[in-house]
Amino acid sequence: MSNPNYGKTESNVSAGQDPPPYSEKLLSGEADQQALPEGLIPPMGYEAPPPVPQQCQLYYGPPGAGFSQAAVLQPPQIIINTAVEPDKYDMYSVEMEKQSTGDMDVKIKKKKGKGAKKEKLESMKKEMDVDDHQLSVEELEMKYRTSVTKGLTSATAGEIFLRDGPNELKPPKGTPEYVKFARQLAGGLQCLMWVAAAICLIAFGIQCGQGDLTSADNLYLAIALIAVVVVTGCFGYYQEFKSTNIIASFKNLVPQQATVIRDGDKFQINANQLVVGDLVEIKGGDRVPADIRIITAQGCKVCKESMRTEPFMSLHYKHPQTRSPECTHESPLETRNIAFFSTMCLEGTATGIIVNTGDRTIIGRIASLASGVENEKTPIAIEIEHFVDIIAGLAIFFGGTFFIVAMVIGYQFLKAMVFFMAIVVAYVPEGLLATVTVCLSLTAKRLARKNCVVKNLEAVETLGSTSVICSDKTGTLTQNRMTVAHLWFDNQIHTADTTEDQSGQSFDQSSETWRALCKVVSLCNRAFFKSGQENVPIPKRIVIGDASETALLKFSEITLGNVMEYRERYKKVCEIPFNSTNKFQLSIHELEDPRDQRHLLVMKGAPERILERCSTIMIKGQELPLDEQWKEAFQTAYMDLGGLGERVLGFCHLYLPQNEFPRGYNFDCEEINFPTSGLCFAGLISMIDPPRATVPDAVMKCRTAGIRVIMVTGDHPITAKAIAASVGIISEGSETIEDIATRLRIPVEQVNRRDARACVINGGQLKDMESEELVEILKMHPEMVFARTSPQQKLIIVESCQKLGSIVAVTGDGVNDSPALKKADIGVAMGIAGSDAAKNAADMILLDDNFASIVTGVEQGRLIFDNLKKSIAYTLTKNIPELTPYLIYITVSVPLPLGCITILFIELCTDIFPSVSLAYEKAESDIMHLKPRNPRRDRLVNEALAVYSYFQIGAIQSFAGFTDYFTAMAQEGWFPLKCVGLRADWENDHIQDLQDSYGQEWTFGQRLYQEYTCYTVFFISIEVCQIADVLIRKTRRLSVFQQGFFRNKVLVIAIVFQICVGCFLCYCPGMPNIFNFMPIRFQWWLVPLPYGILIFFYDEIRKLGVRRHPGSWWDRELYY
Repeated sequence: MSNPNYGKTESNVSAGQDPPPYSEKLLSGEADQQALPEGLIPPMGYEAPPPVPQQCQLYYGPPGAGFSQAAVLQPPQIIINTAVEPDKYDMYSVEMEKQSTGDMDVKIKKKKGKGAKKEKLESMKKEMDVDDHQLSVEELEMKYRTSVTKGLTSATAGEIFLRDGPNELKPPKGTPEYVKFARQLAGGLQCLMWVAAAICLIAFGIQCGQGDLTSADNLYLAIALIAVVVVTGCFGYYQEFKSTNIIASFKNLVPQQATVIRDGDKFQINANQLVVGDLVEIKGGDRVPADIRIITAQGCKVCKESMRTEPFMSLHYKHPQTRSPECTHESPLETRNIAFFSTMCLEGTATGIIVNTGDRTIIGRIASLASGVENEKTPIAIEIEHFVDIIAGLAIFFGGTFFIVAMVIGYQFLKAMVFFMAIVVAYVPEGLLATVTVCLSLTAKRLARKNCVVKNLEAVETLGSTSVICSDKTGTLTQNRMTVAHLWFDNQIHTADTTEDQSGQSFDQSSETWRALCKVVSLCNRAFFKSGQENVPIPKRIVIGDASETALLKFSEITLGNVMEYRERYKKVCEIPFNSTNKFQLSIHELEDPRDQRHLLVMKGAPERILERCSTIMIKGQELPLDEQWKEAFQTAYMDLGGLGERVLGFCHLYLPQNEFPRGYNFDCEEINFPTSGLCFAGLISMIDPPRATVPDAVMKCRTAGIRVIMVTGDHPITAKAIAASVGIISEGSETIEDIATRLRIPVEQVNRRDARACVINGGQLKDMESEELVEILKMHPEMVFARTSPQQKLIIVESCQKLGSIVAVTGDGVNDSPALKKADIGVAMGIAGSDAAKNAADMILLDDNFASIVTGVEQGRLIFDNLKKSIAYTLTKNIPELTPYLIYITVSVPLPLGCITILFIELCTDIFPSVSLAYEKAESDIMHLKPRNPRRDRLVNEALAVYSYFQIGAIQSFAGFTDYFTAMAQEGWFPLKCVGLRADWENDHIQDLQDSYGQEWTFGQRLYQEYTCYTVFFISIEVCQIADVLIRKTRRLSVFQQGFFRNKVLVIAIVFQICVGCFLCYCPGMPNIFNFMPIRFQWWLVPLPYGILIFFYDEIRKLGVRRHPGSWWDRELYY
């Protein structure tokens, strides 16, 4: 809302601070035709502000304008507020202090940092608090300096446009695409890879400078490293590059043109040029261009579909709502004389004064709230970042250590740096991040087959970590298919029979009261069957109408017969649709008997509202006075039906006297000229939206898995509580504070709140509650239901759960749900009923709107975390056998056992497929019987995993590699003791007669060939052991024999692929010249085989101890 005292005058502007470009002319008294800032199109009819009188002062308040001393305002002076832009001024506070002289001291303070942003976000969360709907027309004109006949003057409109800016939703400042791409190329482990590639290029350059062109290994390695970084960077950027701009969804709702009246003239302008105070006209088919206060209306009805969310749906906001000049409710959201930005005018016309534009409208506040919510890092992102930090630290530590050792023992600086690079390449799992991304993508595709579409890959694992699910009721927990369940008439509750043959009929349909009730149900109903379904069974027919009226229509069709023909016999002459203010629907009909010239008024709606309009009640066909006894009977029936979780409607009728309302009487639905009280109450009908068949089971799975399910709904607390109990959110035997008070027959205030396991809180209570109090309630009551909640309150609930350390998943379908969806650790939007804005804000979309699909997602999320853990353990194991060759090379001075390019082939060629295949592994036990993972304690890479992978399985693989290495050297004449200290002579290309253990002489070329053969032998030994490693990683607790060797067919294919790649690299012609792979003897394939068998049985013994001694030292230290 505009503040006329937003800007204050200031006499001294700091030196060097230029005023706006149009200030000099204004101060000099000249007309300024360029007063609009550059880039803004002047509104039609805009004229520059008049010259400023000398007794006036102008305050522009540019950001950073220093005010050396507060100005003293004299009473005659006038303050003119000019060019105030909200994005520049909402971080300023204005303090006015009364001086001893009686003058005002004005201080401008800028609020900096996150505190101001947080304060702004908190203010947006609060409920809307405006009074424009309660002001008289005269007060409204005075407040907005406008006229209800001529509108604003062009000059005033221009001034306000300068102050408030365009009437549009401002998109948040996004990160430039090149910055996103640069982060992918230079973040995490990529920096180390760039450094290693640079060292390789420098080494190759120096090598070329010295005329040594015998080997291009360093060049090949540099190219390979750069390729790895670029490919993985592009892959990561592609995953990040997706349209999640929530503001774009809201901007689709903005109308393009609007009819405005200024200076008494009517014309069309772009809607973004409208300002507060403008007088606008809307007609059927127009979208409301801003929040407007209705001044005049002729049959105007709007549809709030763009504001759809469950609380509004419960008030039938998706149906046409009449707009009129009268204030009909103290809440601006409920009153008839406010039309909201982006709602659709379905019929009629209206004029109104704009009271809010752009980001200050209701839709704008929601959009700002959504974009103002900071994205939290997902648990898996935190885990990967944590792991990258550890790996990078270890790589730098070991690389630096080897660099220092190399320098100490006499290596040249460049040679020592090459060693540093080799250690980094050996230690960094180059394919790990790609493996993680592929694993997540595979699981996302698997979820898509189960009606869960994942937009954010990291959301897959986040869902597995979920400890709280905040779920809507309608359509998510329930089927959103209303059916009539019970009826109350003649002071009895009857069970409805909705079978076509009426075989389960439980009441007398010949009752006069039933006939009267059925007549009201049939006539006071706007739903109708889609044409061409005469041969379709009634329960399966398609109905045009909302869920409640659909249920009533089908029930009437089954019990009464052809409802459409029945309606034709009772011609409708007047109708008032249901609205949230009156909470009733009314229609007036002519009677079918031409001899009876009376009219029949029928009404349905909220039972308490219907009853208060009645003076009689029909019992067994007779109208009896509605005394306290009957009111008590009504209240008992109402509470009984509501307690069943059913939506209850009341029905009544009145035969209008013929002498007052003859045929042809002009009934006016706007200015009601007929009685709406003194009616005859006919009965109650309750409808149930049955829970989805899979929901109770899914809720029980969540409870078993330690996941808390919280219902957040717009329904009445009694209905919400009953539905929550029916699906298991409130478990059997759990009591609320009210239940305990009723059982003990004591006041609610005397109940110890901690004795109540369940709690139902309505939106009114939540509105007056501090966040700390809500957090305390969430701690105190494990079973929670929130009823009659608003979207802002939904966001507060999510934040309160997160304050408890919970990983929160939240469901939503309306525009208003987007802030909560974005704030949650994982937002889940409805695919059928969800709006575009909700889908854009969410991380996951349920194609079937089914709560059970969320539980499936939780199960898959937990499975992928388990499988990622197995994959990472497999990936890390080989780091030790890749690292130890360089350790032995430096410390023992043996010929180099393993080359850098060979390591890259292990990382990116032979091991990626097996590591990805572990994503296809089935759950080894019922993972839904385990508690949710604690992100702070249960890390993806923990100490147990590192110790077991590095120092146990990795150590065994290292022994296998060196056994094969020394075997290959010995068989060629180089015994192990002869190899010790041999490195310097071995690498000296001037020595052409180096003798082996048998005295044979070796040239440098022959030695180089043998070194490359050793690279290949060591490579094969790692691959053989990795086959055993991938088999043991199939399970962490169960025996592989229990899990099955061949259940995961992808893993079997991966092992075959691994063997084939090894054979190809060894025996393909040309490989020695390109990548230094040499053909090796078959017996060298068999040397590491015993080590592979040892790895397999060693791990089986570990798992046996973990299973037999849970909680023991063995379990704590060896279960990763």
